[in-house]
Parts: sequence; C-alpha cells; structure tokens
Amino acid sequence: MSDLPRISRQFSQRSVMEAIVQGGPISRASISKLTGLSKQTISEIVRGLEQEGWVQETGRTSGHVGRTAVTYELVHDAAYIIAVDLGGTKVRVALTDLACQIFAEAATPTDPRGGQFIIDQIAALAFQAAARERIPRKKIRLAVIGAPGAPDPATGRILLAPNIAGFDAMNVLDAFEKALGVAVMIENDVNLAVLGENWLGQGQGIDNLAYIALGTGVGSGLMLGGHLVRGATHAAGEIGFMPIGADPFAAESLRTGAFERAVATHAMTERYRSLTGAQVTVPAIFENAAMGDKAALAVLDETARYLAQGIAAIAAVANPEKVILGGSIGLRPEILSRVKVLISLCFPYPVTVEAGELGARAALIGAAAIGLGQLHNTLFGVDAPDGRISLPTAQAAALKEVVL
Repeated sequence: MSDLPRISRQFSQRSVMEAIVQGGPISRASISKLTGLSKQTISEIVRGLEQEGWVQETGRTSGHVGRTAVTYELVHDAAYIIAVDLGGTKVRVALTDLACQIFAEAATPTDPRGGQFIIDQIAALAFQAAARERIPRKKIRLAVIGAPGAPDPATGRILLAPNIAGFDAMNVLDAFEKALGVAVMIENDVNLAVLGENWLGQGQGIDNLAYIALGTGVGSGLMLGGHLVRGATHAAGEIGFMPIGADPFAAESLRTGAFERAVATHAMTERYRSLTGAQVTVPAIFENAAMGDKAALAVLDETARYLAQGIAAIAAVANPEKVILGGSIGLRPEILSRVKVLISLCFPYPVTVEAGELGARAALIGAAAIGLGQLHNTLFGVDAPDGRISLPTAQAAALKEVVL
C-alpha cells in the first residue's frame, strides 16, 4: 500500500507531460481540463518539471474575462535519443530530441567485418553527428538499436542474423552500452519498421498489421490486437526460416533460411545468372526487366511468386488486416503489382498488400518512437503498456520528411 501514492504521482506526472507534449504552449487550467487533475497538483508537478529543466514558461494567454494565464511547453532539447537502423548493407543513425525532431543524421555502408567494428562504427557516426549539431553528449540519454535477427535478452547476443557477422557470439547489448555510454535498447529492425508504419505510415490506426522487409535478407514484423508480437525467444517474424522456397533440410537453410534463399538479393542474382550466365546486381535486374529482358522478367515473376506464398502463410496464421511491403526489393512497384495478382491465386480470402509509406526510414522512425516512449517513461512516469508518447501532428509530419 505504501507504493500507491508514489505510483499515483507518477501517473499524474505522465498525464501532465502528455498534455504539454500534445498541447504546448498550454496553461495549467487547460492541463487540468485535459487530465482531470486538480490545479494544485498540476502546479506542483509543473514547478518540479520546470526546476529540472524539462518544461519552460513560454508566455501568457488572455482569459475569458481579461485575466492572463502562464503557458508552458516541453524543452525539446533537454535530452536526445540515438536511433539506429542497422542493415546488412547500410547503417542509418539519427539523433532525435524529446519531440522526436531529428537534428542530426548519418548513413553509411555497414562495416563488413561485423562485431565490434560495427559497434564502433555506429558510436562514431552518432558522436560525429552530435558534434556537427553541437549536441552535448551529456544530453544523450538513450539509444535504440534496430538490428536484423532475434535479440536474446539473457545473453545480449543477436541470433538468426546471417548478414551481420559476429553478433551471435558476443554480448552486443553490453558492447553498445560501453561504446555509447548510455542505456541501450535492442529491437529487431523489422519490428521497429512495423511500429513506424503503424505510428506514422501505411498502417496508422490498424491493430492487426504485418510488415515484410525484403532486400539483402527477409524478415517480418507483426502486430496483433495493437501489440507487437515478439515470441518466446524474440524470434517471431523470422520468416526467412519458413520451410518453403528452398530445401529446408539443407545445411545452408539452417544458417540463412529456406525462404530467404528463394526470395532475397542473393536468390535473385543467382537466378538471373543461371538463366543468362551473367552476374549482375539486383538494381540491374530491375533495369533489364524494364527494357523487356525476358530473363530479368522471369526473375521478378518467380521472386513475386515466392513472396506471395510467404504472405499467404502469414495470412493463414495471423490474419492481418493489411500486409505492408518494405526493403529495397519489397518497395519496388514491379514486385508489388505482381504480388497483388498472385496472392489472390494462392489464398482464398482477400489480403490487402501495400508498399510502405516511410520507405527506408520506417525502422528509424520506429526506433525514435519506441525510444521516445521509453525515455518519457523513465523520466516522467511509470512504464505503461505500449507507453509511447503521441506527438503533435506538425512534429510527426516533420519526422516523415527526413531524408537519409
């Protein structure tokens, strides 16, 4: 019973912060109307937040009978979050403030040596970006790392990530915290992407949503009933290991996954090579297909056919309202148009399939969202279920326009 006053205070503080984030500049009277809290409670909370540097007085507003009221807003640059989208070929890093505005960003090819080299690369990118924008390191309070594979909370390792060398043999979480000097959250990159699309993109307002990223590898994120599905060992959504496309009993399928061997980048280039004898890149295959190259068109047809089978498998188990495609291959309209036709031929119920709206930024935006919620929970209140702080429309629109 002794914890009840403290918990009640935390909920009250969180409610006040939510009102300030959403409505600032906002008066204490308006906060009271929004939260139902007494003006005395709000005054005490606001005074404490102001003394600690999280909110600031922004001016006065006229009342109904000539009185004026002090207004408050969030000090957006009081703390920063490092958001990272780590892929097999490219890593993106951004620093966001408490309003989720991006002030510093960088993107570069992923260090092929893997392991500690990637961790050092990300730390250097983050600190260089902070220095360019004159953001003090002491204001960086949290980092959210989106990575392929299944993070293991017990050991800090990241499993099932064949395109990132070394992460399955080291405590990745501990290494990141040492390199960055702040608390770190590690989440599957496609899980972050589905959160990003659900928050600001193609999946807004949809509680049952699937996201499939197809590029160097393949993975999926799944939301059911408005909640992210992680599974018993954080491996939910590792559709690369579905036993379709290639021989699931082959030794290579245990490392890369039978489905990934049939649909991802390497599968497309190998399929084209087997048809023509030429070794070309995936972008070149799309270019050749646009010029009528029969081999390239056959590669796109077969890739889309396998992808439609994968979507049908997800639909049969999870029954999402919408399936969103992302990744360098999944976002191509040539793939989407084919999949839309094929899915109706291999699954008996309608399945809505669309390309993601956030493109390559989906996981980065998801990282910013989950990081902002965690930071607000840590600083201003209790760890509420799915406790992401919602943002004003203007801030969300600005975040979507970021170009990396």
